[in-house]
Amino acid sequence: MTLHLTVDNWAVQKADARAVRFDVFVIEQKIPVELEWDDMDEHCLHAVAYNEAGHAIGTGRLLPDGHIGRMAVRAAGRGQGVGAAILQALMEKARQRGDTAVVLNAQTQAEAFYSRHGFSRDGDEFYEAGIAHICMRHVFG
Repeated sequence: MTLHLTVDNWAVQKADARAVRFDVFVIEQKIPVELEWDDMDEHCLHAVAYNEAGHAIGTGRLLPDGHIGRMAVRAAGRGQGVGAAILQALMEKARQRGDTAVVLNAQTQAEAFYSRHGFSRDGDEFYEAGIAHICMRHVFG
């Protein structure tokens, strides 16, 4: 799959990032819509990945404090490196701005994915929106 990936502010990325997040989190994972949206989007860098047809198929965000979150890939894009490309782009933006580490709250089913990208478990399992998560950290070296 040929990907085009952009990283920009919420004003630029909002429509496509929201659409992906709505499909993955609200429709597919049944997370209540009021839990999906918060006031942090406006303060984050957002990555959006597009397939060769120009359709948004994945997204993620980098918060000012070095947290990566709202990683989502539509079903049609899974297993094709979309999530990895988004994660690497956000990690690179964090490195460029001088962050020494990035942290994320991973759904436990995604722990192996994040481990492959150098993240380590940091703490005990907890629940967010009824889904088991773990905190994971990657320190830039």
